Amino acid sequence: MKKITDLLKRENRLTIFTVDMLDYHSILEAMKGCCALFCCLDSPYEYDDKMVDMEVRGAINVVEACAQTDSIEKIVFTSSLTAAVWGQNISSDQKDVDERSWSDQDFCRKMKLWYALAKTLSEKAAWALAMDRMLDMVSINPGLVIGPAVAQQNPLVTMSYLQGGEQMYVNGVLAFVDVNFLADVHIRAFEDRSTIGRYFCFNQIVNSDKEALKLAQTLTPLISIPSRYNFEESEVHAERLRSTKLGKLIEGTAY
Repeated sequence: MKKITDLLKRENRLTIFTVDMLDYHSILEAMKGCCALFCCLDSPYEYDDKMVDMEVRGAINVVEACAQTDSIEKIVFTSSLTAAVWGQNISSDQKDVDERSWSDQDFCRKMKLWYALAKTLSEKAAWALAMDRMLDMVSINPGLVIGPAVAQQNPLVTMSYLQGGEQMYVNGVLAFVDVNFLADVHIRAFEDRSTIGRYFCFNQIVNSDKEALKLAQTLTPLISIPSRYNFEESEVHAERLRSTKLGKLIEGTAY
């Protein structure tokens, strides 16, 4: 919040609203006059079954507020790759995972993958309501967000994403994205009128011990690494994530 308030001092066109995602009217008030909504519902608190319900309710309130705001042209809804990669047969199923894939909510509940469940259910709720209200919406499904101090400033979100990280790594669906690249993709998704549906967003898939170590080093001290860490080159796990839509968006041919 400090960086936002510092920006407020320099930019007189910026207005900051404090809203409660469970209070529909506070969201509606903040939306007045807006032409776009970039919605990210990551919680600063630890994810559990109650947080899942709150995030779903928040998504519904936000989309409904957009439906009641005449000036809104488009919603860019931030979800997560974890809303697509988890399923009952994740270890044995070698099918590619793309924007058509959804995480299995029963499996997420069984394994207590609360972050993945929250992202799956909130995105599905947002899509259902957006289509019912005939709103123009796209969703961005990013990998683990990294960048200068991003993980360190958002430790609970980072560690919630990495719940089940070893399984994601072995199955070729653990990926990360730079925060600046992610921001650029959001802007492109809004500005390009041809964008439609979901967009996986990641810079790299982590599929070898060497790449896993590099990622862990960027996440210290959240993830501890022995001072003398040695590893033998192991097999390179097959990459299963596919994102042809992202490439087209970056090239300016979104559909």
